[in-house]
Amino acid sequence: MISVIVIALAALAVYHNTFAVPFVFDDLESIVTNNPTIRHPWPLWRALSPPSGGLTVSARPLVNLSLAMNYEISGLHVWSYHAFNLAIHILAAVTLFAVLRRTFLLPPLRVRFGRVHTPLALATALIWTVHPLQTESVTYVVQRAESIAGLFYLLTLYCLIRGAQAARPGIWYVAAVGACLLGMASKEVMATAPLVVLVYDRVFLAGSFRAALRRRPGLYIGLAATWGLVGWLVVSAGGRGGTAGFGAGIDWWRYVLTQFGAIAHYLRLSVFPRPLVLDYGRTLATRATEIWPYAALVAFLLAACVRTMWRHPAAGFPGMWFIATLAPTSSIVPVATQTMAEHRMYLALASVVVLVTASAYAWWDGLLVRRVPSGSGLRTVVPGVVVAIVVALLGYGTLMRNNEYRSATSIWQDTVDKRPNNPRARANLGDALVAIGETGGAITQYNRALQIDPGSVEAHNNLGMVLAGMGRTEEARAHYERALQIRPDFAAAHYNVGMVLVGMGKKEDAVAHFERALEDMPDMAEVHYRLGVVLDGMGETEGGVRHYESALSLMPDHAGVCNNLAWLLATREPRRGGDPIRAVVLAQRACKLTGDSIPAFLDTMAAAYAGSDRFAEAVATGQKALTLASMAGNGELARQIGERLELYLANRAFVEAGGVIIEQR
Repeated sequence: MISVIVIALAALAVYHNTFAVPFVFDDLESIVTNNPTIRHPWPLWRALSPPSGGLTVSARPLVNLSLAMNYEISGLHVWSYHAFNLAIHILAAVTLFAVLRRTFLLPPLRVRFGRVHTPLALATALIWTVHPLQTESVTYVVQRAESIAGLFYLLTLYCLIRGAQAARPGIWYVAAVGACLLGMASKEVMATAPLVVLVYDRVFLAGSFRAALRRRPGLYIGLAATWGLVGWLVVSAGGRGGTAGFGAGIDWWRYVLTQFGAIAHYLRLSVFPRPLVLDYGRTLATRATEIWPYAALVAFLLAACVRTMWRHPAAGFPGMWFIATLAPTSSIVPVATQTMAEHRMYLALASVVVLVTASAYAWWDGLLVRRVPSGSGLRTVVPGVVVAIVVALLGYGTLMRNNEYRSATSIWQDTVDKRPNNPRARANLGDALVAIGETGGAITQYNRALQIDPGSVEAHNNLGMVLAGMGRTEEARAHYERALQIRPDFAAAHYNVGMVLVGMGKKEDAVAHFERALEDMPDMAEVHYRLGVVLDGMGETEGGVRHYESALSLMPDHAGVCNNLAWLLATREPRRGGDPIRAVVLAQRACKLTGDSIPAFLDTMAAAYAGSDRFAEAVATGQKALTLASMAGNGELARQIGERLELYLANRAFVEAGGVIIEQR
């Protein structure tokens, strides 16, 4: 228990400055803008059905569900998201400690490490917990996919160990399969877990693959069955929207050649974790000097791992763990969005740390065995001091790295400083500068991104948005259309072109672009809303209602959607889809969301009351709307509300006199 508390306190100490870190990078699409499935955790199936395409949560239902739970707790306030990420990291660290503690007591390692199994496991887990290389998986919200999968990976292994040592192992083996299944629903890296568990069983428990399969056939059948889930998720996501797989637009062999340097870089960061970079971009290795030295290094390490596994399996297992946990992203299957990413080292780092700590202790113990009495405190005091210093230095590095995440501007400026030729980093820095009103600096960054990569659709699109906001619509449209020439299925650019065309009065052309955007991303709620507005304005109220309904299902708390749909439902005849009773509910929601402060929304609510023959409420609400419109100096709206108010007053008088209601429509 003391060890668990120490791990938790160490994690809290180095990540306490993350609770106000804003959403960055893929957080924005997966949480803020393009993922309506997290807006409500119920019904559960909806939160377990993330949008398909290239979002980080695509094909990862458990990660999406966790975000939905955070959204239910704190909406778009970041504190609960970071608290969850930290909790998962602590649980993973504690599980790693438990796995190592029991592993050091198993026959292949007991003689060498048995008497120090707890402090050695604690030292390893502490270093792994506070290592700066882990920040991307903990501080960067949506990369919880890595830490959640890592937790279930470790839990699967832990349940195997406990089951092998239990008198009644069945419950532990069921738990192992359950943990593996949950991991498969979190990230594709879990696909190697069944094989790693089998190798661990052979090395540390059963002694051979045949014995492992004979002793625990049900476990391995269950673990193999979990591949069905990850396979179905990957297929259903369509190669993660073309961002991963052999159809991702990157030659697989070029990706492989790039991974040699990536693996060498990861190993260097494991020992000396500077500089850390949020986004390495899509750069592929092309020059011989970027490939062959690292290929030779990786080949040597791979050969050493195979040889060690053959002659000394227990010593070779960490190397196998490193290869297996990196294989899904650093092998022949291309990941087009990022050819390198530090979060991929979340689990693999454990193998590096355990090799270093175990080897260092074995060397120290061997150095002193003939010189210092076995009971001397020197054997443990010096390693303890060294571990404390290492943990302190790494923890300080993590604190400093987390400080670089303090704002979108700071983390992207840091990324640009370290990777000045990364066009996507410059485009994201431009976005961050726009958010704080520095449009001049943003335009500079977008233009620099386009100088580096004229085919950067993100830079074209985002530069167009800035120019449109400055009233330079023709220039904006040119950038949007250039983005669409490069990538015809770029939904965001279709939406932006549509908005420009709406402003130019070309509504039919705008409708075509909005509909094209929805072909590529049918869950873009804002597009449904804007398309509903345009169709409504063109008199195509049926289409307006249809798209408002779609928008409402995706963002039920959008005041504009509630108001516009309420107006149509209140003012259309019942035989044409009018529904004044539902209109009242929607209008009330719109007014509640805006605090009864928008006269047009109150006007809608008055119309909905009138359509439901609730004329006294219609009059009261209409009078309030008229007052607000007059105070705001909106004479035209005040005139329209006044005309409708006269009708409500007349109908109220007729109703009170027992007369016939004047037709509203």
